[in-house]
Amino acid sequence: MNTTLKITIIQSELHWENAKENRAMFSEKIRGIEGKTDLIILPEMFATGFSMNAKKLAEPHDGETLQWMINEAKKANAAITGSVIISENDNFYNRLFFVFPDGTFKKYDKKHTFTLAKENETYKAGKERLIVNYKGWKICPLVCYDLRFPV
Repeated sequence: MNTTLKITIIQSELHWENAKENRAMFSEKIRGIEGKTDLIILPEMFATGFSMNAKKLAEPHDGETLQWMINEAKKANAAITGSVIISENDNFYNRLFFVFPDGTFKKYDKKHTFTLAKENETYKAGKERLIVNYKGWKICPLVCYDLRFPV
Protein backbone atom coordinates (compact mmCIF):
# COMPACT_ATOMS: atom_id res chain seq x y z
CA MET A 1 0.00 0.00 0.00
CA ASN A 2 1.18 3.50 -0.79
CA THR A 3 1.37 5.48 2.42
CA THR A 4 0.68 8.72 0.55
CA LEU A 5 -1.89 9.64 -2.02
CA LYS A 6 -1.41 13.06 -3.60
CA ILE A 7 -4.79 14.60 -4.34
CA THR A 8 -5.42 17.67 -6.48
CA ILE A 9 -8.79 19.39 -6.05
CA ILE A 10 -9.82 21.75 -8.82
CA GLN A 11 -12.59 24.15 -7.85
CA SER A 12 -13.37 26.79 -10.45
CA GLU A 13 -16.02 29.10 -11.73
CA LEU A 14 -17.82 27.38 -14.59
CA HIS A 15 -19.12 28.39 -17.98
CA TRP A 16 -22.82 27.95 -17.22
CA GLU A 17 -24.36 25.02 -19.12
CA ASN A 18 -21.44 24.92 -21.58
CA ALA A 19 -19.78 21.51 -21.41
CA LYS A 20 -17.37 22.16 -24.28
CA GLU A 21 -15.96 25.33 -22.67
CA ASN A 22 -15.75 23.69 -19.25
CA ARG A 23 -13.90 20.65 -20.58
CA ALA A 24 -11.41 22.96 -22.34
CA MET A 25 -10.95 25.01 -19.16
CA PHE A 26 -10.40 21.93 -17.00
CA SER A 27 -7.96 20.49 -19.56
CA GLU A 28 -5.90 23.65 -19.18
CA LYS A 29 -6.07 23.47 -15.38
CA ILE A 30 -5.07 19.78 -15.39
CA ARG A 31 -2.10 20.55 -17.65
CA GLY A 32 -1.10 23.26 -15.16
CA ILE A 33 -0.79 20.88 -12.21
CA GLU A 34 2.77 21.05 -10.93
CA GLY A 35 4.46 17.78 -10.06
CA LYS A 36 2.94 14.33 -9.82
CA THR A 37 -0.60 13.84 -8.57
CA ASP A 38 -2.46 10.57 -8.03
CA LEU A 39 -6.06 11.76 -8.01
CA ILE A 40 -7.74 14.82 -9.55
CA ILE A 41 -11.11 15.78 -8.08
CA LEU A 42 -13.46 17.92 -10.17
CA PRO A 43 -16.65 19.63 -8.92
CA GLU A 44 -20.18 18.28 -8.95
CA MET A 45 -21.63 18.64 -12.47
CA PHE A 46 -18.32 20.16 -13.56
CA ALA A 47 -19.23 20.12 -17.26
CA THR A 48 -22.38 22.22 -16.91
CA GLY A 49 -22.79 23.64 -13.44
CA PHE A 50 -25.44 22.43 -10.97
CA SER A 51 -28.33 22.72 -13.40
CA MET A 52 -31.84 21.30 -13.32
CA ASN A 53 -31.97 21.67 -17.12
CA ALA A 54 -31.19 17.97 -17.54
CA LYS A 55 -33.27 17.39 -20.67
CA LYS A 56 -31.09 19.88 -22.57
CA LEU A 57 -27.73 19.04 -20.98
CA ALA A 58 -27.72 15.29 -20.32
CA GLU A 59 -25.24 13.05 -22.08
CA PRO A 60 -25.45 9.31 -22.65
CA HIS A 61 -23.43 7.19 -20.20
CA ASP A 62 -20.53 6.91 -22.68
CA GLY A 63 -20.83 10.53 -23.87
CA GLU A 64 -18.29 13.22 -24.64
CA THR A 65 -17.52 14.14 -21.05
CA LEU A 66 -16.73 10.56 -19.97
CA GLN A 67 -14.53 10.16 -23.07
CA TRP A 68 -12.80 13.43 -22.15
CA MET A 69 -12.23 12.16 -18.58
CA ILE A 70 -10.72 8.93 -19.91
CA ASN A 71 -8.36 10.83 -22.21
CA GLU A 72 -7.35 13.29 -19.47
CA ALA A 73 -6.71 10.49 -16.95
CA LYS A 74 -4.44 8.72 -19.43
CA LYS A 75 -2.56 11.94 -20.30
CA ALA A 76 -2.12 12.93 -16.64
CA ASN A 77 -1.38 9.34 -15.55
CA ALA A 78 -3.74 10.03 -12.64
CA ALA A 79 -7.27 9.07 -11.64
CA ILE A 80 -9.94 11.72 -12.27
CA THR A 81 -13.33 11.95 -10.62
CA GLY A 82 -16.31 14.31 -10.88
CA SER A 83 -20.03 14.15 -11.64
CA VAL A 84 -21.87 14.66 -14.91
CA ILE A 85 -25.54 14.87 -15.97
CA ILE A 86 -26.38 11.51 -17.55
CA SER A 87 -29.49 10.28 -19.38
CA GLU A 88 -30.13 6.55 -19.14
CA ASN A 89 -33.30 4.46 -19.49
CA ASP A 90 -35.57 7.55 -19.63
CA ASN A 91 -34.09 8.89 -16.36
CA PHE A 92 -31.54 11.56 -15.51
CA TYR A 93 -28.72 10.95 -13.03
CA ASN A 94 -26.13 13.10 -11.29
CA ARG A 95 -23.45 10.48 -11.99
CA LEU A 96 -19.95 10.49 -10.60
CA PHE A 97 -17.29 8.77 -12.66
CA PHE A 98 -14.05 7.59 -11.09
CA VAL A 99 -11.67 7.12 -14.03
CA PHE A 100 -8.40 5.26 -13.49
CA PRO A 101 -5.18 6.23 -15.31
CA ASP A 102 -5.59 3.24 -17.68
CA GLY A 103 -9.00 4.54 -18.81
CA THR A 104 -11.16 2.04 -16.94
CA PHE A 105 -13.80 3.55 -14.70
CA LYS A 106 -16.43 3.02 -12.02
CA LYS A 107 -19.66 4.95 -11.59
CA TYR A 108 -21.78 6.17 -8.71
CA ASP A 109 -25.19 7.84 -8.94
CA LYS A 110 -25.81 10.49 -6.27
CA LYS A 111 -28.12 8.96 -3.66
CA HIS A 112 -29.27 12.00 -1.68
CA THR A 113 -30.61 14.58 -4.10
CA PHE A 114 -30.91 18.13 -2.79
CA THR A 115 -34.62 18.79 -2.31
CA LEU A 116 -34.19 22.54 -1.67
CA ALA A 117 -32.96 22.89 -5.28
CA LYS A 118 -35.64 20.43 -6.46
CA GLU A 119 -32.88 18.09 -7.63
CA ASN A 120 -35.14 15.24 -6.50
CA GLU A 121 -37.72 16.28 -9.12
CA THR A 122 -35.19 16.12 -11.95
CA TYR A 123 -32.71 13.38 -11.07
CA LYS A 124 -33.31 9.79 -10.07
CA ALA A 125 -31.47 8.86 -6.88
CA GLY A 126 -28.86 6.14 -6.98
CA LYS A 127 -29.14 3.05 -4.82
CA GLU A 128 -25.61 1.65 -4.64
CA ARG A 129 -22.55 2.72 -2.67
CA LEU A 130 -19.21 2.66 -4.46
CA ILE A 131 -15.92 1.70 -2.83
CA VAL A 132 -12.94 2.25 -5.12
CA ASN A 133 -9.65 0.47 -4.53
CA TYR A 134 -6.91 2.73 -5.81
CA LYS A 135 -3.20 2.52 -5.08
CA GLY A 136 -3.91 0.55 -1.92
CA TRP A 137 -6.51 3.04 -0.66
CA LYS A 138 -10.24 2.37 -0.25
CA ILE A 139 -12.13 5.45 -1.38
CA CYS A 140 -15.90 5.96 -1.02
CA PRO A 141 -16.76 8.83 -3.37
CA LEU A 142 -19.85 10.85 -2.54
CA VAL A 143 -21.46 13.79 -4.33
CA CYS A 144 -22.12 17.02 -2.41
CA TYR A 145 -25.26 16.52 -0.29
CA ASP A 146 -24.42 12.80 0.12
CA LEU A 147 -21.77 13.92 2.63
CA ARG A 148 -24.56 14.66 5.12
CA PHE A 149 -25.51 10.95 5.09
CA PRO A 150 -22.22 9.05 5.53
CA VAL A 151 -23.89 5.82 6.65
